[in-house]
Amino acid sequence: MPNTRTFPRMLLHAGKTLVTTVCVWLDSDFRRASAPDPKDLPEVLNWQRTLPFIFLHLGCLAVIWVGASPIPVAAAVFLYLIRMFAITGFYHRYFSHRSFKTTRTCQFLFAVLGNSSMQRGALWWAATHRHHHKHSDEETDMHSPRVHGFLWSHIGWLTSMKNFPTAYKNIPDLSRYPELVFLNRYDQTVPFAYGLLMWGLGVLLENRFPAAGVTAGQFFVWTFFVSTTVLLHGTLFINSLAHLWGSRRYQTDDDSRNSLLLAFITLGEGWHNNHHRYPHSVRQGFHWWEMDPTYYGLKLLSWTGLIWDLRPVPMAVMEESRAASPNHPENA
Repeated sequence: MPNTRTFPRMLLHAGKTLVTTVCVWLDSDFRRASAPDPKDLPEVLNWQRTLPFIFLHLGCLAVIWVGASPIPVAAAVFLYLIRMFAITGFYHRYFSHRSFKTTRTCQFLFAVLGNSSMQRGALWWAATHRHHHKHSDEETDMHSPRVHGFLWSHIGWLTSMKNFPTAYKNIPDLSRYPELVFLNRYDQTVPFAYGLLMWGLGVLLENRFPAAGVTAGQFFVWTFFVSTTVLLHGTLFINSLAHLWGSRRYQTDDDSRNSLLLAFITLGEGWHNNHHRYPHSVRQGFHWWEMDPTYYGLKLLSWTGLIWDLRPVPMAVMEESRAASPNHPENA
């Protein structure tokens, strides 16, 4: 047993460790100024940030006890679609590639909506994705299936401390907005608030509309756990499957591929080979028969004036596509 002199020191050390752990959990940029370069961090499991993902997946098992009914399932599907649009249209096409312009208020609101998907802050997402395009399927690409294998490229990379810090040097255009930096630093706040909101709506439905047959637990499980988990994996399939399975129209330097199935799951992100050929376009389905619901949604928003200057696919890229495909419908 520790003597009376060492016990207070041990207690003080334990207290400091607890405070540091809480600060790191709540503030993603805790001690960022003195932190080592991410490339010097070890490729090891970071339990502090892995536990929420484990909790999210285990929560889906609760459907065994709460069951299902039309309203929670429909709400889960709706929230999947609206939050997937926030990820694909704004986290990806706006924050990562600046494929259109919008107001400061609009970018903040969609950053909040995207953050509710438990895919961290828009700044971390954009910085990570820009690095991916710069080093796609190279040794330093943190989620390349060519380099790391399918499982790591799909979700393993999210568990590593090496990939946790935000590379603010990759996003100087975004890090000048303090409200976006705040969301990025405290990226657990919005998912927590989203969960409380879903529980509150469930309580409201259960107490005010009992004929609907919805319980608070059932609504919460479907709209928070199930919807968010499916959304997470739908997004991550672009990192993994979209570099392994599908067709290649363009001979890019990476393994990106086009897939109608993945485009369906991700509202148009499945045209990944198109995207890697010209990532700055607001549309990824370059041709009319390549469905791209995210682009359709952004086009509708442009008619309201909320976004503008949508960047098109250059004609040279379109001509390259036609030349590469003798049976191209537009060659008929």
